[in-house]
Amino acid sequence: MKENTQIVTGITGFVGVNLSKYLKEKNKKIIGVSRKPSLEEIDYHQLNKTVLDNSKSFIHLAGKAHDLKKTSEDSEYYQVNTELTKKLFNQFLESDCEVFIYVSSVKAVADKVDGVLTEESTPNPITVYGKSKLAAENYILSKQIPLNKRVYILRPCMVHGPNNKGNLNLLYTFVSKGVPYPFGKFKNKRSFVSVDNLCFIIDELIENNNIQSGIYNIADDESLSTNQLVSIIGKVVNKQAKILKTPKSIITLIAKLGDVLPLPINSERVQKLTENYVVSNTKIKAAMQKNLPLSAEKGLEKTIASF
Repeated sequence: MKENTQIVTGITGFVGVNLSKYLKEKNKKIIGVSRKPSLEEIDYHQLNKTVLDNSKSFIHLAGKAHDLKKTSEDSEYYQVNTELTKKLFNQFLESDCEVFIYVSSVKAVADKVDGVLTEESTPNPITVYGKSKLAAENYILSKQIPLNKRVYILRPCMVHGPNNKGNLNLLYTFVSKGVPYPFGKFKNKRSFVSVDNLCFIIDELIENNNIQSGIYNIADDESLSTNQLVSIIGKVVNKQAKILKTPKSIITLIAKLGDVLPLPINSERVQKLTENYVVSNTKIKAAMQKNLPLSAEKGLEKTIASF
């Protein structure tokens, strides 16, 4: 039964729910780990050597996400993202479990990207979220990996999928309500990853003994501009997307006003919508020697159709 059993932390989160469904469809048995377990799950105290010895892989998704409202204490990030990961990784090393997959983030490397983000890029996270993720990565990398084990650190860019609106929500609201998108003058490229492609990659890492341990960026094949994204949303909701080329100086002025007044546009939101963040997936694709199941556009269409 060992070959068929996978441990997944953060099983109740967006990626956890999708991954559990995906792996079950591949006839894999899932042991879900959660802080508030349901009848089908276990909590972290029950995650002992016996459970790990009888499992092939340990997929660690649980973590404290980036808090956009900035109400979280720094210590919370380190407690969940760093210390919990260290503890779980130690348990893995002391067990007969074969594969450890830590889902980190591109934010462990960079909050802004000039050019293309690769695995060779020198990490320089700015936020405590990114720093706490990097600290966990460094701990994993500091340990000697036994020859019979494989360890992967995945750095996905923005993950999206059905019913998970994330940063796409504001754009969806613009287009579906017929509100013109005002940032047409900004030229940018962003990488995304559909949850389907992420699940596909995780399953490949479990099954393929030839993929070497290491760090892998996770992204769809194509990066898209926000203007392209707005057009894709328009196509899915069957509305002509209106893209205005408002002068950048006016946008900057409105954004600064939005920093002090309750406007839908502020400096942080403008930056998120117009910045470049291109992530290379060349290394993981070369390692798998397989194509991803969904193109960037098809994945986004699937997500938007679910809203």
